[in-house]
Amino acid sequence: MIEAERLLLRPWQDSDRAPFAAMGQDEAVRRFLGPPQSRAESDALVDRITQTQAHLGYCLWAIERRADAAFLGFCGLNPAPAGTPIEGRIEIGWRLAHAYWGHGYAREAALASLDWAWANLAVEAIFAMTVPANTASWGLMERLGMHRLHDLDFDHPAVPDGSSLKGHIVYGIDRPADRPFVNQIPG
Repeated sequence: MIEAERLLLRPWQDSDRAPFAAMGQDEAVRRFLGPPQSRAESDALVDRITQTQAHLGYCLWAIERRADAAFLGFCGLNPAPAGTPIEGRIEIGWRLAHAYWGHGYAREAALASLDWAWANLAVEAIFAMTVPANTASWGLMERLGMHRLHDLDFDHPAVPDGSSLKGHIVYGIDRPADRPFVNQIPG
């Protein structure tokens, strides 16, 4: 579990599945991700995230608000998808329910995830990707200190040809100089 000022980043619980499935049906949440997800698709994603945690020791953790234990969404680290220019590297990602946008929760969770990564993973950089139209997402990447890596822009292989969501942009952040590798697990 990772503790932030207002949030906990923690392993997923069965009680997270219903609110996460609701997020998968929300048009605002899915705007830059693709069509709505069925409950089965949502549950399968939670299962994959849980398996990543068990296998690697990190994942896209569930975000819980400390004040009331509300499930807000997810944020954390994930192996970058196959077929992308960041395949084999660590990606940071987040997704929050629409009701929790605009409160600084994604930034707080992302900073906590980056801090955990620098303390626990032997990686020199962390990456993120989104579609160019998702200004809120890449704006957060910039507020986190990430930099656009134009030479890594790509067409996502999992997105159908002709989709407005096909083109992706990539951001990255290097390990801070004051956070050297110390007894860390491979990334």
